[in-house]
Amino acid sequence: MFESPVIPETQALPGSSLMPLTVKGLRLELGGAKVLNALDLALPPAGCTMIMGPNGAGKSLLLKLLHGLMPPTSGTIDWAGTPAAQATKQQALVFQKPVLLRRSVAANVDFVLKTRGKDQAERNTLLDHVGLLHKAKQPARLLSGGEAQRLALARALASDPEVLFLDEPTASLDPASVLAIEAIVKEAKARGVRIIFVTHDMGQARRMADDVVFLHGGRVIEHSPAERFFPEPQSQAARDYLNGRIVV
Repeated sequence: MFESPVIPETQALPGSSLMPLTVKGLRLELGGAKVLNALDLALPPAGCTMIMGPNGAGKSLLLKLLHGLMPPTSGTIDWAGTPAAQATKQQALVFQKPVLLRRSVAANVDFVLKTRGKDQAERNTLLDHVGLLHKAKQPARLLSGGEAQRLALARALASDPEVLFLDEPTASLDPASVLAIEAIVKEAKARGVRIIFVTHDMGQARRMADDVVFLHGGRVIEHSPAERFFPEPQSQAARDYLNGRIVV
């Protein structure tokens, strides 16, 4: 039984309507193969949920479904009474490989601010927050991998999301870049942004997670508070995964 982590009320964003998530009977078939099957899930409206599991478990596909980027074969995804496809405007997604415009660093953030009808004066504040203000006029394509991912986070945060999805955003980055990105995500969580984070990095999951969803074979095998999942996984599959044994 999952116990929702306690999140202080002072962490909620002013005016934000927190969005608990309920998933029932979720199925996804691709090319005739079942990649997610009979998936049920309930997430609390705040905190950082880590989605973990071996390659092919369906983690990234689940993230796309929750964000409304693709429809499920069957089942429902409900964000506080709102279907996934309609809740997308209150959400943002950062991929493993940053998706950036072939423009300057500043113009990348300006684009999001303009599409959201927001004052572009916020751009410098966002760039300063992610440590890129000094590179505002530089072409985004010249950024290092860690810098590009920080810019992707600035773009995501420019939309004032209630939910921030992260799909292995620190994969292949150096340790300093990983910690810099984690700091940005932690600060967003502290302001009330709901974080749903896919990672294979055990250390990162232990540092960041309030709760863990463990997927295996397209199903939720475990969902429990992080303080329980890591020392006392309840399934053999999770134990094998945490011990570094390949789970097929």
